[in-house]
Amino acid sequence: MVYLHSMRNSIIFAMIFMLMCQINAQQPTEEKVPKVGLVLSGGGAKGLAHIGALKVIEESGVHIDYIGGTSMGAIIGALYASGYSANQLEILFRNSDLTDLIQDNLPRDAKTFYEKEDSERYALTLPFNNFKLSFPQGLSSGQNIYNTLVKMLYHVKDIRDFNKLKIPFFCIATNVETGKEVMLNSGFLPEAILASGTFPSLFQPAEVDGQILIDGGVLNNYPVEELRAMGADIVIGVDVQHGLRDRSSLSSATEILLQINNFRTIKDMKRKSGLTDIYIKPDMDNFSVIDFELKDTIIKTGEQVALKHLDALEALAKRQNLLPEERPLIPLQDSLIVNRLVLEGNENFSRGYIKGKLRINLNEKMSFTKLQQGINNLVATGNFKTIRYELLSNGLGQDLIMSLTESTDKTFLRIAAHYDNLYKSAALINLTRKNLLLQDDVASVDLILGDNLRYNFQYYVDKGSYWSFGINSRFYEFNKEIDYSIIESNFEVPVNVNVNNINIKVTDFTNQIYLQTALNEEFAFKIGAEHKLLTYSTTTLNEMRNDSLAPPPSTSSNSTYFDKSNYLSTFGRLTLDTYDDKYFPSRGLYFDGDFHLYLWSSDFNDNFKEFSVAKATMGAAFPLFPNMSLNLETEGGFKLGTSRVTSFDFVLGGFGYYPLNNFQSFLGYDFLSLPGNSYVKAYARFDYEFSPKNHLLFAANMANVEDDIFRTGEWFTAPDYTGFGLGYGWESFFGPVQLLYSWSPETEESHFFISLGYWF
Repeated sequence: MVYLHSMRNSIIFAMIFMLMCQINAQQPTEEKVPKVGLVLSGGGAKGLAHIGALKVIEESGVHIDYIGGTSMGAIIGALYASGYSANQLEILFRNSDLTDLIQDNLPRDAKTFYEKEDSERYALTLPFNNFKLSFPQGLSSGQNIYNTLVKMLYHVKDIRDFNKLKIPFFCIATNVETGKEVMLNSGFLPEAILASGTFPSLFQPAEVDGQILIDGGVLNNYPVEELRAMGADIVIGVDVQHGLRDRSSLSSATEILLQINNFRTIKDMKRKSGLTDIYIKPDMDNFSVIDFELKDTIIKTGEQVALKHLDALEALAKRQNLLPEERPLIPLQDSLIVNRLVLEGNENFSRGYIKGKLRINLNEKMSFTKLQQGINNLVATGNFKTIRYELLSNGLGQDLIMSLTESTDKTFLRIAAHYDNLYKSAALINLTRKNLLLQDDVASVDLILGDNLRYNFQYYVDKGSYWSFGINSRFYEFNKEIDYSIIESNFEVPVNVNVNNINIKVTDFTNQIYLQTALNEEFAFKIGAEHKLLTYSTTTLNEMRNDSLAPPPSTSSNSTYFDKSNYLSTFGRLTLDTYDDKYFPSRGLYFDGDFHLYLWSSDFNDNFKEFSVAKATMGAAFPLFPNMSLNLETEGGFKLGTSRVTSFDFVLGGFGYYPLNNFQSFLGYDFLSLPGNSYVKAYARFDYEFSPKNHLLFAANMANVEDDIFRTGEWFTAPDYTGFGLGYGWESFFGPVQLLYSWSPETEESHFFISLGYWF
């Protein structure tokens, strides 16, 4: 009985098992959720089309599991993998001046006053090591791009394994020493993606973990196979490469290098496109790798072409059957606290020098902008080939880890040319040497050849915000025919001379030693001592001399000297300069105050007593309308003391930026026209930039100038002198070009002033 009961249970169990198997066989097998990879090619500015394609991919609902990219594809891909949405990327790139970033154009306020003078004096600078000229490895170090990437990727700064990003990511670079492809999937993300995009000739090679890397597109501009190897079942590819161009399009070294690289790339893409399931190929034939000003059009092109694949993308999203991916807005970092500074690679520059340039205080909250201003200050020195830095959380704050690669270029040959109405034609040859005697120092000598022989020597030990030390020596001279009455009012001259104009020669030999400290790169205070040999002479009187004339003050050879004295003085100078451009400022503030106390003289004219001269200029520039700006300045100066020395009196007239004693420009009058030991002046200039780097200028000035106007109250009366100018300015490759027609209602004369190239 028991046996029959057991047998019956076994039969029932077998029947239930067979029924379940039949039911399961009739149900379809549940489909595995496919892993989707996204590959983004390189292409410079054309890579902005990736943003448009990402907008469509996002809207379709496709979930991306892996991203791989090269060059611009690496940059866009990394930002997307870190959590940015396509719309936020579009806003970020539309609001960025990408051309400015690539060219490493630093704001003027990143440079010290010494560096401003350097950048606004020389038209061409070439490394001159071991008496051999050399050329840079690239037009840009990529520093501005790196700064921007560090800020944009701050929210993932502590992630060193790229597989731990919101979307696992990798990028491709090329080892320029071995010629092998390098996959970068770990490290500091901004450094990795910048290395992937260091296009030869445009950017200097990047060093990552001891490897010298260049653009990954040289070997693999579309890493689809690597994406498959990560585990991607389905690949979406966005390819912004173009085919071979004809000769009319090969207008730059960059395009020629890209064409050579495309010889291999085009052949590879026939195979790689076949490995791509959804192949998005925008037509990029009308764009170049540097067409960043066309970013709106390029982004739109990527979006329009991706929309043609919308059905395939939506079908893929249905297969994934995943919840919509949320991408909350990622705010750009505003502030941070750095409590430790770690420096690597600074062999010839002291820690104090670097901290003085960075101008950051440890353990204090600071803006991200301030940190990047400090980095730019270091870049502006030209002492470092690359500056790479990481921010790493340490619990209480962050470590700022800086890896500095010092430039091997220590000697430079610099060249400039200039013409103006005062100094006439001149050619400048400069030799500059860094680390000549000490850490942080620079020595520079200008030899100026032309109608007037001049030289300028500078030695400067730069300590940033700490006290810096400098020595200057210069010799300037010029000849100018001026009204004889100006000489009569300033010097003892022969009487009854039948002459209206006189040719005056001014020579100035000045030597200074000084200390300077700077608050930021815009505000500086300087104190020092100065020796000056100042000479005023003419040959006109000797040529006209006869027995009926009284003897001139002093003659030597064929020259008559009005002053030939050595002077010793102490001085102080306070300068604020936030102008965005020295010659065509459109915004910023300016102040320059100078005080000289003259203590001793060799007293050529036997009339010296201690005296002082104070002068100041302050101004502002601001935009009025698009491309229209207004520059307002006021200035004045006066002499203190009873000394009868007139060699340091103010003399107004002419146009220019000549840095010599108390000669001040004044439109409407020729050089050296309006003398006096005190003056006040107001100046206004409208600047309309009617096309890039081309300016239409209208200027007006007014002044009172004579002896003791502050004591007599004359400085507060209606102006005695006015002048106007209408002209054209061009920011040329060799410096500013300015052509100015000038006139004054007080005289019947007008003047045409010309300035070609940087002033020196």
